[in-house]
Parts: sequence; C-alpha cells; structure tokens
Amino acid sequence: MALLEVNDLKVHYPIRGGILGRVQSYVKAVDGISFRIDEGETLGLVGESGSGKSTTGKAVMGLAEITAGEILFDGKDITRYIGKNHSSYRKSVQMIFQDSYSSLNPKKRILDIIAEPLRNFEKQTAGKEKKRIEELLEIVGMSSETMFKYPYEFSGGQRQRIGIARALALRPRLIIADEPVSALDLSVQAQVLNFMKDIQKQFNLAFLFISHDLGVVKHMCKNLIIMNKGRIVEKGVKERIFENPQHIYTKRLLAAIPDINPDRREELQYFREQVAEEYESKYHIYYDKDQRVYDLKKTGDDHFVALP
Repeated sequence: MALLEVNDLKVHYPIRGGILGRVQSYVKAVDGISFRIDEGETLGLVGESGSGKSTTGKAVMGLAEITAGEILFDGKDITRYIGKNHSSYRKSVQMIFQDSYSSLNPKKRILDIIAEPLRNFEKQTAGKEKKRIEELLEIVGMSSETMFKYPYEFSGGQRQRIGIARALALRPRLIIADEPVSALDLSVQAQVLNFMKDIQKQFNLAFLFISHDLGVVKHMCKNLIIMNKGRIVEKGVKERIFENPQHIYTKRLLAAIPDINPDRREELQYFREQVAEEYESKYHIYYDKDQRVYDLKKTGDDHFVALP
C-alpha cells in the first residue's frame, strides 16, 4: 500500500471580470494528475515555471484549495481534512520551502522557529522542548548555540538546514521539498542534497522532491514525473526517462542540462538543434487543439507518456 496516493487532482483558479466580477474562465494550474509515493521513496516532480509542480505540492500539503480529486494517506481518504490545522495528517506531512530566508521569521530566534510545530501539536514542557530542539540541530549538523541566534546570522545553506530541522520536528513520514536547493550555490547544493539523502535513510522518510533541474532530480530520485501545462507528460523510472525520453517536452528539458565536458560541445549543440526542430515541427502531435496535454498511455514497464 502506498504511503501517499493522489488521484485525478485538480486545482483551478477562477478568472473574474465585468462589473459584477463573474467568473469568465479558469486557470487550470493542476488539471487531473495522479501519482503515488511509497514509504521511504523519493518521487521527483519536474517542470518549468508555471507547469503546476509547486501548486501540486501545496495542494498535497493543504496550502492550496483542491477543486477536484482525492488524496489518500496510508489508505485513508483525507481530502476533506487536509486543511485542518491539527489533523494527524498535518503532523505526518511537512514542507521544506524554496526560499530559506523568507520561510523563517526574521524576528524570531531559531529556538522559537523550530519549536513552533512542537508548540502547536505536542505541548511539551520547556525542558523537553529545548532538549528536542538540541537533538534536531544535532541531526542537521549544527551546534546547540544556534538556537539563540536569528535567521540573518546564517548563510543560505545553514538556513535551509534550519528549515529541515523544523520539518523534522514532528517526526513526519513525508516531506514535500519545493525547490529546496535552487537558491543555493552549487557546492552548498551538493551538501544539502547529500544531507537530505542521509536523513532519509536514517528516518525512512519519503520525499516529494519538486524541481526544475533534472540534474538535481537525477541525483535524488528513483521515479520521475514530468509536468507541463498542469498535466503529466511523462512518468516512470528515472533511467527510462533519461535514456529513452518519449515526449518532446521531456526531450527539451533533457537537452537543457549543461555538460562541462568541452569535447562534447558540438555533439550537444547538434542534439539541442535537433530537439528544437522536432519541438517546432511535432508540437501539434503531442498537444490537442486546445493546447492541452493528452492522457497518459503505457509505453513500457513503469513508463507512461502523454500521447494521442
């Protein structure tokens, strides 16, 4: 049984106009996607800006209102209760945000930032709370003196570690990581990613890893979902998607991955030109007349592609 199962999830935002502000149309940020995450698995959710990947994460977290669909956690339908602040689901699912600075209250000490979920759900004594925060800081490789400082006193990588400590406070089973390293330098990115893999093994965590960077996702994830225009264009085991991409949008994303090998410069340039040409000439095959992505079809073991 899957830890998290999402079925036909839709998040539509109304567009209002006219004097009376009536609904004229809808922005279909997420338009009927389905996926599952097993215990201890990392599922990568990839797409360009505006593809709907972050909205998907927010909907699963309860931060975006769901228009239609269902979300099952541990086999139980929790769609109606997902936004309730004190539900057990909110304890079991936590989030790491893209901007580590804006996600931490600058007026609060690290002690109060990490303690906030504990105070909301567990009501511990001051002594137990402090001990738990020291344990969390140790897990993320920071000293206990850290708790008496403020967010501005830390680097981006350190602030992201503090955000991870806060996410771990309630011993969650699933963490939604929304572009957790995109704002960090490359060397710091590697440190944070390797650290996330370590804590995953230590606590058997499941991750929904949201990113626009296929290189980062390849390092972190076993299974991938590629999103475009609010729908899934391709999903499957990462090896199949990287070695044999079927959808032109997936090929376009793969072609954008940089390569530091100068000997392959001409080869990559030719490949990118071929992909760009195919994208222009075959776009109408992969999208319908309304520019909508087709439904997924199985093309192989654990490989699904949106095809007509």
